[in-house]
Amino acid sequence: MRKVAVLVLAGTETHEGLGRLVNALMLAQELKGAKDEVRLIFDGAGTQGLAALADPSHKAHPVLLAVKDQIMGACAYCSRAFGVKETLEKAGFPFLSEYKDHPSLRHLLEEGYTIITF
Repeated sequence: MRKVAVLVLAGTETHEGLGRLVNALMLAQELKGAKDEVRLIFDGAGTQGLAALADPSHKAHPVLLAVKDQIMGACAYCSRAFGVKETLEKAGFPFLSEYKDHPSLRHLLEEGYTIITF
């Protein structure tokens, strides 16, 4: 069994960004299906991407739902900076602030996770 943290930094403002966001979720879905231990973290513009996909009308919303239980959360600082904190709160996503109001990636490394960024 693998331990993988998927760090999503991609937003949805460009076609390329949306593609990276969906690719991150597809990797998480594949790892979950293989019974690997998966953690999804949304940081930077990735917080905007998470907010966009949380909308049930978004065409990629079903992919998000398939891995929602693997989401550790969104960066607390970036959620505010990118203006999506309220949207993420309403959708029920937790916020991560272990290191200076950001997620602690070091903590994941200490727990033996491989970190893959999109």
